[in-house]
Amino acid sequence: MNVIFILVDSLNKHCLRTYNPDTVCESPAFEAFAGRSFVFESHFVGSLPCMPARREIFAGRKDFLWRPWGPLEVFDPRLPRVVKAAGLNTGIVTDHYHYWEEQANGYVQGFASTLFIRGHETDFWKLPESGPVPRWVEKITEYRSAEHMRQYYSNVKDFRSEADYFAPKVFQGAIDWLDANADKGDFYLHVESFDVHEPFDVPEPYASMYAAAGADKNDYNIWPPYQVYADLEAFMAQTTPEELAFLKAQYLGKITMVDRWLGRLMRKIDAMDLWKDTMVILTTDHGHDLGERGAFGKQFPHYDSHTNVPLAIWHPRHPGCGKRVSALTQTVDLFATVIDAAGGAIPEANRHSRSLLPLLERGNGAGPREAALYGTFGQGACVTDGEWTLLKAPVEDRPLYIYSTMINQPLIVDNPIDGRVGRIPDPPVDQGYFDPSVELPMWKLPIRIDPRTHENFLFHRTEDPEQKNNLWDSEPRQRRRMLDLLHDLMDDEGHPEEQLHRLGLTDVAPET
Repeated sequence: MNVIFILVDSLNKHCLRTYNPDTVCESPAFEAFAGRSFVFESHFVGSLPCMPARREIFAGRKDFLWRPWGPLEVFDPRLPRVVKAAGLNTGIVTDHYHYWEEQANGYVQGFASTLFIRGHETDFWKLPESGPVPRWVEKITEYRSAEHMRQYYSNVKDFRSEADYFAPKVFQGAIDWLDANADKGDFYLHVESFDVHEPFDVPEPYASMYAAAGADKNDYNIWPPYQVYADLEAFMAQTTPEELAFLKAQYLGKITMVDRWLGRLMRKIDAMDLWKDTMVILTTDHGHDLGERGAFGKQFPHYDSHTNVPLAIWHPRHPGCGKRVSALTQTVDLFATVIDAAGGAIPEANRHSRSLLPLLERGNGAGPREAALYGTFGQGACVTDGEWTLLKAPVEDRPLYIYSTMINQPLIVDNPIDGRVGRIPDPPVDQGYFDPSVELPMWKLPIRIDPRTHENFLFHRTEDPEQKNNLWDSEPRQRRRMLDLLHDLMDDEGHPEEQLHRLGLTDVAPET
């Protein structure tokens, strides 16, 4: 059987009518696909952000308690190689430029064919402009590196039509790949659109589709800061409701543009009669907050708005016909699901992934998980059982270490103290067999990361779906239960010993 895996980066569940009928955003292709598929209601992230999420998809391993964004480890299985060994031709079409950065080695090298669409965000594609730039470039430079902003402008300044933009090129590339390769045998095609990721730069007619009349990107910052906390606070202190509304309008415009080209890919699947022998997965890596609660991006605290994410799966032998799946699932489960569908052997090295095919065969009911554990390295740890969610922040000034078989320049995307990349790590303090699931010694490297907050949160999701009412102090028994659940999940999935101390899980006496 064939498998097509489609990942639309930073896609918010609540902006899709499949999940939120009240949204103004138009996404008819996603709705049509969801109408034939199983639609997952309780699908959660695991490790955030971009490349940690992709390590879960490509290697079946959560890493947010062990290490930051980085290359695949030598002991990691490689999804494209596993499905290739099962007899499938493999290909990837993507504009997600992090794949060809130093900090993401190993993710794409296992594919038999690749198409990289160059130029998104700060991709080092063209030499940055040194002369005058438009007003909108000056606006985004107010809170971000001028070099990086000029890089993006240089990449896109010659775009003249919708077809020049990144998402159209990605989906057209996937269509071309199917034309060239679908008749050569069973295949696995991995399609990734970096849109709807920022910058929120989108051509007409999408730029004005949801915006106020006369609003223009030269008047607003279309790439607000969020990694550096002081910059985020400064931006939020001076922004206006009109600017925030324009930003959201551009984000929604990107969704509709991506959806239009997704529809073209779906029509190609129709034309080639591939639905009868092809599983199609459509999902994201995480959502993206758009100024709600005074924040942008996908940083801790990890509210449902960017962690409870869309997932729809079409399987030719188990058509969902729009049926909703309530079982808890996570990004990491897609690794084993793809291999299972391809007829491959799920590697013994698989650490955390659980195939969703049995759930599709049953049509609903109990899933592979009773609770979900997720977070960002150096930030807090989060747990949900579907009804309650606990967000546990780290305690101040407690040690944090990176564990890896490699010594790399770490990429820290939260309030980087010494720069986003290029930092030489501190010398290791030890080397040993810290992870019992890994048969190789690992370096233990000290690192300091400044969490966005040390506040803890407890939410009752069923009564408070927007998570506005923090019950940490008023529900001590539920707090204790969820802390115990967090501890149990960490023990089950594996963690460095100091993480319990760092998260304060050794500080609280058991409930009596």
